[in-house]
Amino acid sequence: MFDAERAQNQKTTHLFCLCVILLLGTGLVTLYSASYSFAARFIIRQLIYSAMGIVCFIIFSLINLNLLRKLILPLVCIAILLCILTFIPKIGVERNNATRWIKFGIFTYQPSEMVKFVLPLYLAHLLDKKSDNLDNFYSGVLPPVIVTGIFFALIYMQNNFSTAFFIVINALIIFFLAGIRYRYFFAATIMIIPVSALLIFSKEYRVKRLLSFLRPQWDPLGIAFQVNKSKYAIISSGLWGKGIGENIRKLEIERIPEIQSDFVFSAYVEETGFIGVILFFALIVIFAVLGYKAALNSKTVFERLLAAGLTTLIVSQALLNTAVVSGAVPATGIPLPFFSAGGSSLITTMICAGLIVNVAGNNGKTEDGWKNSNYEVSEADNEY
Repeated sequence: MFDAERAQNQKTTHLFCLCVILLLGTGLVTLYSASYSFAARFIIRQLIYSAMGIVCFIIFSLINLNLLRKLILPLVCIAILLCILTFIPKIGVERNNATRWIKFGIFTYQPSEMVKFVLPLYLAHLLDKKSDNLDNFYSGVLPPVIVTGIFFALIYMQNNFSTAFFIVINALIIFFLAGIRYRYFFAATIMIIPVSALLIFSKEYRVKRLLSFLRPQWDPLGIAFQVNKSKYAIISSGLWGKGIGENIRKLEIERIPEIQSDFVFSAYVEETGFIGVILFFALIVIFAVLGYKAALNSKTVFERLLAAGLTTLIVSQALLNTAVVSGAVPATGIPLPFFSAGGSSLITTMICAGLIVNVAGNNGKTEDGWKNSNYEVSEADNEY
């Protein structure tokens, strides 16, 4: 029985790793094709980031999860500190009226990307420890809500509403999966709607994005230009696409602004067509099925919440980005996992994938090798 279970878990792990490799490889080819004519440095840097991401993937797929749980509080503190550093002159980097990055020599890092995996780690850890106390709002639910709120506030103040909103929605999903009372969940949802509306209307450019979504013909050469160009690229792709390296949206006269970043999916679709779209979403579906399978087979609440939360994070981010690129939802600044240029996003995605593999590989293990040992909660752990 154990041998059959071990073989099944190894099969899931191997398939998941293959899926990650295919997504990463396809992303690198697409990025090279989309950017080589005007910015070869993007692919060179992305290769470096990919190597770093693979190292992180291996480390987090092998790290002892019980050890990682003991490091969660320092990780949360580091993530908060890095978010604060974005506001300090000469450390924080401002681009397009947003201070979302900090500089390390010739490299920049976006701390909000670290939050994407640290917050699910923290929530899975704390909601596991308090699984018998979730009926009590003040001692069971309020502490993780406060930490989530701190991260939301710090990221929002970086003028990064889309990421701040995104991490809150994913946090809500983890709360829901942990089994908090429905009244708490629905109360939070009801509060988020008016607050989000207020924050959207607090910035002129957010209102313009909303207007351009509702009326694409409004300001076609301004705020709607990027999305309109992306839609034209997708529509023109046909069944088979124009072929690898043949998209014209990288050329200056037809160029989609920032095509190597948030809109790289439009270059992928233009070159691979409808068949490429099917293949991409097939990989995302396989990623989701294997990730949720790892969560369902988990022996502990922590591992179940962690695998489900991180799988949801990557899959929902992919769906949101492709929806933006195709004009199905208002424009946001959410990158496409495995595809978009940028080390912060890619390394975070690989860390998340590594942790999912870790959970999948742990399913059924014991100290002898085949059953996962439970995390022991100390008095110090209960403080956070």
